[in-house]
Amino acid sequence: MRLTPRPVAGALLAACSLVALMTAFSGCKKTEARKPGEVLIGFSSRDLSAEYTAKLSEAVVEYAKTKPGVGLVMVDAQSDAQKQISQIENFISLKVDVIILNPCELEASTPAVDRAKAAGIPIVLVNQVTKSAGNAYIGSNDVDAGHIAMEAVAKKLGGKGGVLMIHGIMGTSAQLQRETGAREVFAKYPGLKLVDHQTASWDRAKAMSLTENWIQAHKGKFQAIFAHNDEMAMGALLALERAGIKKDVYVIGIDAIAQALTAVKEGRLDATVFQDAVGQGKGSVDAALLLARKQPCPKENLIPFQLVTPENITPFLK
Repeated sequence: MRLTPRPVAGALLAACSLVALMTAFSGCKKTEARKPGEVLIGFSSRDLSAEYTAKLSEAVVEYAKTKPGVGLVMVDAQSDAQKQISQIENFISLKVDVIILNPCELEASTPAVDRAKAAGIPIVLVNQVTKSAGNAYIGSNDVDAGHIAMEAVAKKLGGKGGVLMIHGIMGTSAQLQRETGAREVFAKYPGLKLVDHQTASWDRAKAMSLTENWIQAHKGKFQAIFAHNDEMAMGALLALERAGIKKDVYVIGIDAIAQALTAVKEGRLDATVFQDAVGQGKGSVDAALLLARKQPCPKENLIPFQLVTPENITPFLK
């Protein structure tokens, strides 16, 4: 299996770096050629065209390479849950020792988990969850991300004003939980009004187009935009800048990808919420190895989100 990412502007650097790593480390290893005691990990990444997911996947690859006696087979599901299920079936045929799954969707990726468990192969979920629990979950509490972002909006607006919310792919655990967190904050501030909310499917270009439409439909009625990830926040930012109204609108995203951090440093993007892609990637490998070796493994490892603003950005730029 050869990695074939579909890089876009926001993810090109990370995806190209990942290709270089995988040239030496990927491929379908025959189980009979394994050395005694070698652990073979199957890893299905949600979508390498997204910068955050590419960074997480790169962390999995780099960290696994540091572990003696470990092999890794990695594939890109390209946000296609059916493709991801087929990938897990291939891992089962390969007789991998453990699977790391970065799910495409909450429900649609659930059969992938069920089939791995039915085959007796432990499975680690990373970054997002499915309806069926894995043997371990490494990620962050996305409800907290929604809370943090919307509390920042509420503070900026003094608890009063119109807000637009851009969703990720509907039905993914991150989308559902980030919306839940945001709506809990709306309930605390009666003066905050959700003017409109639609999905842009984690995509920068779609978020830019959506924001351009909103500028025409809701001009003067909103003072903030909360995007469920930074790719979409950057798209919204570009639309506002081109319309010449960015100074009137507070924009915040989630993930703290490189371009978002640069935009915060430059004073263009107001804030982002840091999600530790490297920590999640390394944690998923650690959990996978514990499970493969039948050692005790925590069911859940939650890595906290952190608000990033111009005032505290320096440590995040490393």
